[in-house]
Amino acid sequence: MQQGTELVDLVHKLGQPRILVLGDLMLDRYVWGDAERISQEAPVILLRAERREERLGGASSVATMLKAIGARVQIAGVVGKDSNGEQLRSMLIEQGIDPETVLVDSERPTTVKERYIGKAQHRHPQQIIRVDYEVRDHLSKHLETRLAELIKRNINDFDLVLVSDYDKGVCTPGLLASVISDCKALGKKVVVDPIRGSDYRKYHGVSTMTPNRLEAGLATGRVIETNEDGLVAAALLRERLDMEAAIITLDKEGMALSHQDGRSDIFPTRIRQVYDITGAGDMVLAVLGMALAAGADYPEAIKLANIAGGLEVEKIGVVPVTKAEMIEDICKSSLATKGDNLSGIEKMMGRDSLLRELEQHRKLGRKIVFTNGCFDVLHAGHVQYLREARAQGDILIVGLNSDSSVQMLKGPTRPVNKIDARSVVIAGLECVSYLAIFEEKTPIDLIRLLKPDVLVKGADYHKDEVVGGQFVESYGGRVHLASLRKGFSTTVILERLGAA
Repeated sequence: MQQGTELVDLVHKLGQPRILVLGDLMLDRYVWGDAERISQEAPVILLRAERREERLGGASSVATMLKAIGARVQIAGVVGKDSNGEQLRSMLIEQGIDPETVLVDSERPTTVKERYIGKAQHRHPQQIIRVDYEVRDHLSKHLETRLAELIKRNINDFDLVLVSDYDKGVCTPGLLASVISDCKALGKKVVVDPIRGSDYRKYHGVSTMTPNRLEAGLATGRVIETNEDGLVAAALLRERLDMEAAIITLDKEGMALSHQDGRSDIFPTRIRQVYDITGAGDMVLAVLGMALAAGADYPEAIKLANIAGGLEVEKIGVVPVTKAEMIEDICKSSLATKGDNLSGIEKMMGRDSLLRELEQHRKLGRKIVFTNGCFDVLHAGHVQYLREARAQGDILIVGLNSDSSVQMLKGPTRPVNKIDARSVVIAGLECVSYLAIFEEKTPIDLIRLLKPDVLVKGADYHKDEVVGGQFVESYGGRVHLASLRKGFSTTVILERLGAA
C-alpha cells in the first residue's frame, strides 16, 4: 500500500498554490424540458422548456475545478460587452475567482454554448441540439497587448500558468509568446491544453502540454493506436516544441509521458463506469497543474491527474472533483491492489456514486444513518459504537476524517495511522455500509449532501453540540447519542504505548 500512501500524502501537500488560468472564457447554458412530440410545422422535436441553468465553461471551468481543490485562482481572458459577459464575470466572483485580468471586447460576443436537453416520458434526458454563440477571430492587437501587459504586471503573484486553449481567438501566438517568455525568465511553468490542429508552433517553449490521442495525432501527423505510438508522438512533440515534457492522454489506456531527461512511460488508468466524458480533459489539466505547482514531479502529477480524470467521467455533467474524492479513490485502489475482500472496496465511492446508491435505498424504504470520526487506533469501544449506530437504521455511512482533518483536530503528531490504513479497517467492518472521507474540520458539508435520517454521535456530546444536528432535525431526522464503552480511548491507548 506504499504507493497509495505516497499519493494520499501528495494530495495533502497540494496546499493552496497561486495559479493563473489563461484561455477562452465561456458560459455553458442548459435548457431542460420534456421532448413530448414532433412539431406540426416541421419534422423536428418539440421541446417544452421547464428550466434554464448556467455554468462556467471553457477556461472558466478549469478555474472552478482548481478552486474546488484548494488553489488560489486568477483568470485571464476576454468577454463580450453584453449581458452574458456580465453574468460570467459575476459567476467568477461568486466562486471566489479573481477576474482582474478579464477584459471586455466590444467587437465580439461572449462565447456561449447553449444545450437543449429533452426527456422522453419525463425520463432519459438526451441532448437534442447545441447552439454556439461565438467569434473565433484573433484578438485585436490592442487587446492582445493590453492582456499581455496585465499578465506581465501580475506574473510574480503566480506559481504556475495554465493555458486552456479552445481556439476561440484569445490564445494568439503573440500573447502566448509574451507569457511564455515572462514565465521562463522567472522559472515558472506553463502548462497547456492545446487546440485540435496541425500547427502547434505558438506553444513553442511551454513546460508541458496535454493533448488527447486525436489532437496529438493531428499535431504530429501520426495515427496513435498503440501505447508505443503514444510514446513516439509524445517524444516528437517534446522535441519539436522544446518542452520539459509532453503528456498525451490516451483515454482508457491512461497517459503517455516523454521527458527531456530521457524518461518515457505509460501511466495506466483503472477501468471506470463512464457516465459522461465532458470535463475530463479540463479536470486532468487542473490537477496536473496543481500538482506541479505544489512541487510534484511529472510522474507523480500524472498519477494524480489520471485519478481525477477517471473520477470526472463517473460524474454526470461538469462537476469538479474534490480532494476527499481523490483520497477515497486512492484508498479504494490500494484495497484492490492488495486483493482485500470486495465488500470493503465497494464501500468506498465518489460522492455522485454514493448519492445514486442512497437514492435506490430510499426508494426501498431503508433508513440512512450517518456518523463520523477519526478512528485512528481502532479499539473495542469504536466497534461497539459503530454497531449501535448501525442499529439505528438500515444503512450506515461513516464519515472519516482525512489526515489533514485529523491534524486540525488532534495536533501535528496525529494520526498514527494514515488514511489508507484507517479506511481499510473501517471498510472491513460488517456493520459499515459505506465510507466517505472528508477534508474539512467538521462533516457538515457531507451531512448536508447526504441528508441522513439519523445522525449518531457519542454520548459525551450534548445534542446541541452535535455538528449537523439542527440541520438533520430541520427535515424530520433525528440525533442519537450512542453509549461509550468505559476504559477505551485512543488517547489513553497511545499514552500506555508511550509508557511501555
